Amino acid sequence: MLREVTASRYIEPLCSGGSVPAVVEADDLGTYVVKFTGAAQGRKALVAEVIVGELGRRLGLRVPELVLVDFDPALGAGEPQQEVRELLDASGGINLGMDYLSGAADFAAGEFPVDPVDPVEAGRIVWLDALTANVDRTVHSTNLLVWPTRGLAPPRLWLIDHGAALVFHHRWAGAEDARGKAYDFRAHALGGYAPDMRAADAELAPRVDEELLREVVGLVPDAWLEGEEGFAAPGEVRDAYVRHLAERAALSARWLPTGFPSAAELSEADRRRRDAGRAGRPAWLQHVPDLHGRR
Repeated sequence: MLREVTASRYIEPLCSGGSVPAVVEADDLGTYVVKFTGAAQGRKALVAEVIVGELGRRLGLRVPELVLVDFDPALGAGEPQQEVRELLDASGGINLGMDYLSGAADFAAGEFPVDPVDPVEAGRIVWLDALTANVDRTVHSTNLLVWPTRGLAPPRLWLIDHGAALVFHHRWAGAEDARGKAYDFRAHALGGYAPDMRAADAELAPRVDEELLREVVGLVPDAWLEGEEGFAAPGEVRDAYVRHLAERAALSARWLPTGFPSAAELSEADRRRRDAGRAGRPAWLQHVPDLHGRR
């Protein structure tokens, strides 16, 4: 089971993401980014966070520790934003926390301090995203952190925010057709770093077996799996996740991403998009900040 902690202090919401997580301190003196069961994305986003994050960790990728956080909405009674307070009020009980990496910076492709990214590591990350159909690690929203950013230790990539993965579980009736479906990698955040997909597939595909998947899926709380349409009990839902991911891993030859564009090609594509966007604008509107979710 995931380690369980009790929230002791509500610090602040993080309103930059659609799920509106919050920074919370717990009784183990740790600080966590908590994603709430009452968020609009629902509990399936938390299921995806657990399965993909813990699978990534077992495959040797860096994912901040995940914990179950028992949250009392009374802790957020002083939150001034009504929408956020309503979210907290709807999220009493067990929620999902991720270890808060103090001082971490958002990764932006082509920028210091992780440039160039190791093609082997890039391949592993893309392989995990392809296996789990993660649609939310793009050049516009990388969901990668660089940490640490200072000191003697070299900066490393850390994977966060996997709630948009496992898209098949939003429509179980079509899950079988999705097992060998190709992965759209054209805008992947690490596509310009020559990901070594062949090496990643040879290393990781044999490791994603039923035993490993049962261990990972077993970490999801029963309460987040109950009431799933078409399933009589949480155990049946777990079996469906295990079966789908095991079969998809065995079919990796069908969906393995290859033929990534070079960094120069990506830069040229960005230039063309910028030029097209500026065409016809008045002079005062020619240069608009393009933050793509960056702070």
